[in-house]
Amino acid sequence: MSGPVEVVLVIAVIAYVLIRRLAGEPAQAKRMLVIPAILVIVGLKDLHGVTGAALAYLVVTGLVTVVLGALRGASIRLFQREGVVFMRYTAVTLGLWVLNIAVKFGSSFLMHVLDPAAATAAGNTLMLSLGLGVLVEGLVVLAKAVRGEGRILWEKGRDGGPHRSAQWLDDLQRRYSGRGPLDR
Repeated sequence: MSGPVEVVLVIAVIAYVLIRRLAGEPAQAKRMLVIPAILVIVGLKDLHGVTGAALAYLVVTGLVTVVLGALRGASIRLFQREGVVFMRYTAVTLGLWVLNIAVKFGSSFLMHVLDPAAATAAGNTLMLSLGLGVLVEGLVVLAKAVRGEGRILWEKGRDGGPHRSAQWLDDLQRRYSGRGPLDR
């Protein structure tokens, strides 16, 4: 995928996620796990043959992204509505998003100044960074949610249809909260 197209796509995805989660939405495990995992896979496809300084850059920025994703996940407010776990971004979450974006673009700029060849070898890793951060954020949110009482959805029902749950989520919740959403 080309650089400018990828940047526009990433900005659109971030804006969509921010708007939905600022308003508050059901905690849907599928959205928090599967979609970010796909972004990581798409981002990994461009990493063949990366070595040396480019690899070091990717490891360091990847670790920063993971830490900021975990902090974002910890900052998200969870609440229950009609027996379902909902999530809402806070001001801290937004600040961490801004910091994450600034670190990503700042580190890319710095890498291009210090070692243009390594920066080119590392390629455009926005999809990888976005996927890693959102995946870790989702894992932290799910870890918090399984300790609560509301049902964690696998996915929200479409067109007014029933929400879908997953047995493994119910089992996790029973295990870590002492009682699951089906025990009420």
